[in-house]
Amino acid sequence: MAATMKVTVRKLFALCAYILLLNVVNGHNANDDPPLDIVKPERGALWPMPSSVKSSTSVLSIGESFQFISTGQTCDIIDAAFARYYKYIFGIDKADDKLRFRSFRTFVTAPGNLGSLSVHLSSPCERYPSLEMKESYNLIISETAGKSVLSSDSVWGILRGLETFSQLTYHSDSRAVLINATRISDTPRFSYRGILLDTSRHFLPKFVILQNLEAMAQNKFNVFHWHIVDDPSFPYESFTYPDLSKKGSYQPETHVYTQRDVQEIIEYARMRGIRVVPEFDSPGHTQSWGKGQPGLLTKCYTKGAFNGNYGPVDPSKNSTYTFLAALIKEVFKVFPDKYIHLGGDEVSFNCWLSNSDVMKFVKDHGWGTNVAKLEQYYIQKVLNIVNDLHKDDGYIIWQEVIDKAVKVKSDTIVEVWKGNYQAELAKVTKAGLRTILSSCWYLNEISYGIDWPKYYKCDPQDFPGDASQKKLIIGGEACMWGEYVDGTNLISRLWPRASAIAERLWSPASYKNPNAAAGRLEEHRCRMLNRGLNVEPINGPGFCRQEVTRQ
Repeated sequence: MAATMKVTVRKLFALCAYILLLNVVNGHNANDDPPLDIVKPERGALWPMPSSVKSSTSVLSIGESFQFISTGQTCDIIDAAFARYYKYIFGIDKADDKLRFRSFRTFVTAPGNLGSLSVHLSSPCERYPSLEMKESYNLIISETAGKSVLSSDSVWGILRGLETFSQLTYHSDSRAVLINATRISDTPRFSYRGILLDTSRHFLPKFVILQNLEAMAQNKFNVFHWHIVDDPSFPYESFTYPDLSKKGSYQPETHVYTQRDVQEIIEYARMRGIRVVPEFDSPGHTQSWGKGQPGLLTKCYTKGAFNGNYGPVDPSKNSTYTFLAALIKEVFKVFPDKYIHLGGDEVSFNCWLSNSDVMKFVKDHGWGTNVAKLEQYYIQKVLNIVNDLHKDDGYIIWQEVIDKAVKVKSDTIVEVWKGNYQAELAKVTKAGLRTILSSCWYLNEISYGIDWPKYYKCDPQDFPGDASQKKLIIGGEACMWGEYVDGTNLISRLWPRASAIAERLWSPASYKNPNAAAGRLEEHRCRMLNRGLNVEPINGPGFCRQEVTRQ
């Protein structure tokens, strides 16, 4: 009887295992939700959505004889953009074969064809993008030959308008390039729309950073927040302190951004209207710094004896501030943006508390054993260095600096990144400081399934505050921290999930329904694939016409 029961139980287990195996093979499990509906790409749909769009059912065709015609101010940024967008639209590089743009002259096109787009920049080109840059533009795709115009007061607006124009184009089933007659008036909702990349925890090859800048431009992001160094490695090549990268990088021969690399990245970003804001975070997150700058970090003690470990930067030494002044001076010389990110987050006090010299410094200043005052002292000294060196320049800081009551300049930008961010936004803006949000946009965190709607629904102005406070919110950024991200998976993990944030930061606040946006985002994902970016599926099962299987 017992033996018979054991056999029956074994058979039952075997049957259950077989059913489970079939479910796994067929992509199911016992807890599956109902099958996902296939989201179809909406051909010619825009992302991020412009402020105002009036589209017609009138369809025009665009042939390879199409030309961009500059009718106003021009410069290298516009010339390069014309060549770039011609390639995006037609998949043909005209760089070696008469670029399809020229100065204004009249010519005739056949009815139903769009033979040209007149591009009118009314003001001289700016050299570099900035926080104050204007990005508004107007775009008219007319049914009348020769009447299609892109116009802006700023070269950055021209770039954003060219991106929109390229997105309006789509292919018929016979692969003809088509566009609908359309009128667009567009301006971004927020001036700061950023992506943070961490290049310390894993080194990101230069070509991957350039790919990401391409993706940012396609999504109308305008700030590359370069968290370039941190505890694990110091990959920035300093000409003032070369040992920082020689001794602090993973491998100085291959895992360092040379000065030439940095300039190439800045130039690539400039041509796409993207600012490069470097971050040198201290006094914490500096373990790699100490390898190339002896005496910078605090020695940690156990029962009065040095235990071989080092903590944050040592604020008690004058040499610390001499070093920082020289490094900050270099950073402002290398990076053209007005702003530098100075960090100031996540400082552990244990090592300071263990160090008798540091604690003597604390007591001599009348702070007793309150090392929070020491942190405040350090941050204030660093901010003063920036003020002394670059009175016309500014800085961005993590929210902890304000939380610890450090006195900052009125033009300081505070980045809110912790939980309960609505209360923090209210607090910081009540103090009259400009603010950016990243709390709800940590894209290094992943989960199975469709997660972009939660990013899409997060709004930087969704906090208890009056109209004057909400005007101080200048934007936000998506963060991609590098613990589990390197050059092999950055693009696919970041995109097009970051596109949801792009629309939140560019488009009117009324665009907040994920169900209504899904088809447009699916089309945008297909466009990104078509431009050679290996971006991940965003809405579950589906396909793109642009997909090509290669071996």
